[in-house]
Amino acid sequence: MKQLAGILLSCCVAASLSGCEKARQDMYDQPKYKPLSRSELFPDGNSSRPLPPDSMPYSKGPFAGTSSGRKGTDAVSKDIAAGTAQSNPYPVTMQLLLRGRQRFEIYCMPCHSAVGDGDGFIARRGFPHPPSYHDERLRQAPDRHFFDVVTNGYGVMYPYADRVEAPDRWAIVAYIRALQLSQHADVTKLPPEVLEHLKATKSGGTTQ
Repeated sequence: MKQLAGILLSCCVAASLSGCEKARQDMYDQPKYKPLSRSELFPDGNSSRPLPPDSMPYSKGPFAGTSSGRKGTDAVSKDIAAGTAQSNPYPVTMQLLLRGRQRFEIYCMPCHSAVGDGDGFIARRGFPHPPSYHDERLRQAPDRHFFDVVTNGYGVMYPYADRVEAPDRWAIVAYIRALQLSQHADVTKLPPEVLEHLKATKSGGTTQ
């Protein structure tokens, strides 16, 4: 009798444990379509839908490691490679500086100010003041430092990776360097015609 009771108890325990795996499904079992499977819901019979017009896929991390369609063996474009460059990969041209100035005035100037001294109107209204670009520490910082701060944020500054493309981040870096140079330029390295203009202005002469 005891043996029979033991067998029955073992069967009950086994039966109760058999349902433990699905006691909490967390949506493990649910109606869903696998990628590229067929569907009767859409006229074309495909469950995978095309992107809406004017939309852009976005994903963090290396593009080769995502489902963007690129193969890991494909060469990356110059713009994508810009995201891993250690120094500005773009030639510093007037066009680049103008683009950097435009992006800077949109995204950076409210806190950093027009001259980059950290006294923007957002900071004047109670937001923590960012450091001045003209501090010796930031004047000596590599280009990559500024690129990474724009990308990932720093302190109370939030990241702009999803707002500013990598080429535009480098354009901002170039413009920051121009702002730094504007306050710490070596006058002796100016072109002769510019130097003469400054001398004439300083001496009280009139120039056009």
